[in-house]
Amino acid sequence: MRLRAVLGTSFGSFNVLVGGRGVLKNGTQTCRGKLQGRRWYSFLPDDVKSPRSVVNPDISKIRNIGIMAHIDAGKTTTTERMLYYSGYTRALGDVDDGDTVTDFMVQERERGITIQSAAVTFDWKQHRINLIDTPGHVDFTLEVERALRVLDGAVAVFDASAGVEAQTLTVWRQAQKHNVPCICFLNKMDKPGASLHFSIESIKKKLKVEPVLIQVADLDDEFAELLLADYGEDFDAVPPAKLQEAVRRVTLARKGVPVLCGSSLRNKGVQPLLDAITAYLPAPNERHHDLVRWYQDDLCALAFKVLHDKQRGPLVFVRIYSGTIKPQSAIFNISRNNRERVSRLLLPFADQHVEIPCLTAGNIALCVGLKQTATGDTIVSSKASAAAASRRAHEEGDRKASGEQVSLVLAGVEVPEPVFFCSIEPPTMAKQADLENALTCLQREDPSLKVRIDPDSGQTVLCGMGELHIEILHDRIRREYGIETHLGPLQVAYRETILQSAATTETLDRTVGERRHVVTVTVAVYPIMDLSSPPASCEVTYKDDLREQLSQEIREAVENGVNSSYLQGPLLGHPVQGVSTVVQSVSMEPGTSPAMVSACVSRCMLKALRQAGGQVLEPVMSLEVTVEEGHLSAVLGDLAQRRGAIQDIQNRLDNKVLLATVPLAEMMGYSTVLRTLTSGNATFFLQLDSYEAMNPQHQNALVNKMAGLA
Repeated sequence: MRLRAVLGTSFGSFNVLVGGRGVLKNGTQTCRGKLQGRRWYSFLPDDVKSPRSVVNPDISKIRNIGIMAHIDAGKTTTTERMLYYSGYTRALGDVDDGDTVTDFMVQERERGITIQSAAVTFDWKQHRINLIDTPGHVDFTLEVERALRVLDGAVAVFDASAGVEAQTLTVWRQAQKHNVPCICFLNKMDKPGASLHFSIESIKKKLKVEPVLIQVADLDDEFAELLLADYGEDFDAVPPAKLQEAVRRVTLARKGVPVLCGSSLRNKGVQPLLDAITAYLPAPNERHHDLVRWYQDDLCALAFKVLHDKQRGPLVFVRIYSGTIKPQSAIFNISRNNRERVSRLLLPFADQHVEIPCLTAGNIALCVGLKQTATGDTIVSSKASAAAASRRAHEEGDRKASGEQVSLVLAGVEVPEPVFFCSIEPPTMAKQADLENALTCLQREDPSLKVRIDPDSGQTVLCGMGELHIEILHDRIRREYGIETHLGPLQVAYRETILQSAATTETLDRTVGERRHVVTVTVAVYPIMDLSSPPASCEVTYKDDLREQLSQEIREAVENGVNSSYLQGPLLGHPVQGVSTVVQSVSMEPGTSPAMVSACVSRCMLKALRQAGGQVLEPVMSLEVTVEEGHLSAVLGDLAQRRGAIQDIQNRLDNKVLLATVPLAEMMGYSTVLRTLTSGNATFFLQLDSYEAMNPQHQNALVNKMAGLA
């Protein structure tokens, strides 16, 4: 079947596959130079508050989508072209020139990468598109995760000369986790190494999905029956509308993914992509959220991102699943059990926003005035509406939501554990309060940033996802908050476990004022073989019927003591994982406070963990290096010195793709070394694979180094 016939008249003339390479012909007309850069809102009249139909389009005409891909595949450039052709901008922005709409942060424009996901709203052929441009760098994977959590569809952008790259696979799995239907866009088809066949095979093999070059019939029974029954002799006579309906069914059912080709930088193929978004990706009312139906017409929304604005304060991005949100209305945050007021309501346009009077289900909004709301919080109109939703769920016999308020909370986002940390200090003690305020604001914006106080030194410690993540945070503190902070050396976030079982008893006898506190505790610790779980998943159980003998207050005190001991291991003070604790006995004299019980349990746990023999677990990263064959041996030799284990060496057109695992501690400054070894002709991708036990030699060297003995 001809591609043009399949696409239908609405997609225009768009021919691919000239010769063996991805050369485009008869695509969209190239823009003639840059006009004077100015954004405008073609779909908004002068008085934006008047026409309700513009602000709140029919829900079937809304598309909430994300643009996701590996770094440098062309996500931001594709977004920029969409904004231009939809009439939102009158000039084409360029990543290299630092004048794109969605990359508005100083750090993004300096580095030419996307750091924060940015939301823009525009219209295309009677459809409202709420688009989020997401980062491609692994350090900012959480930005992709929380965007996909609230989106109904996604466009995966591929470099047609590279196919499925490492971060593409990561974001694709994230989309799968949230059951988000996708469209594939093979970008950069004008590059000399671009290959449609290679890219399609890469999608099949690595993503384990069926790519549909807008030709379908074997994946959709209804369309196959139509072809065989009515158009068996002339496939070209099939109505385009029937083809589009079949592709849409396949896409929504995730049986296959439509694949389009183009070159965003050359302004080719962007309009067919926009048409495909409206034709094949779902409207909000086609995505089923079981919990939301209990709220009926009452407000139910999820806060998925927070930004801090110097004039307006915190700006909270919310996805509205049901009901309506208005300015000056009170809302109830179920997750935090508090009430707040929305002072203003805005439509997001990257770093510019338009104030609106209300917004209905299916839309993405910016709320001003929510000072306590954070990422992952569920917002409803009132306690009464939450109670009514709970009652409806109970009446219909839904076991998952039988009257429990916690079941009425929308699932938030999973925050990965940080792998790097370093100390941060203000220039003077007078700036300490300003630094604490800046870090509080940044933590609300970025849940993957963890801040803690070192109990021994009293220093403030930043914990992040990678070197670039920490570097960006440091730069933002300097520029946005005016604090010239000093960072300590970057360190690896190790973890600890135990080698064997141990049991011990501890007694605490302390007099505070006129009150004597006496408590005796016996605990036993056992190693768990599964080391893939996070530190917080260590187990706490009780011997025999001890749990029933203790009051709830004392049980909470015991478990607090155990959990606090998991936060700092006996060897290096890193979090503990892979440990099961059995509380064997707790005895206390009358008048002993729960705080003393916690303190005694914590001391007993520390003693038991030391007796059980400590084992350091180090983060091991999966590494992918794309390199020319002539430099392969040098890269392999370097990895051997870094304790790297080679998993596979694959061919990617004229390059070699090296897959390996390597300890994170050995990868400090790797980008500089790789550039030197390959004359700048290699790229690499690094992400956390697992935590593994260090061998005794390296562990002893690390312990001595941390103790200042090496």
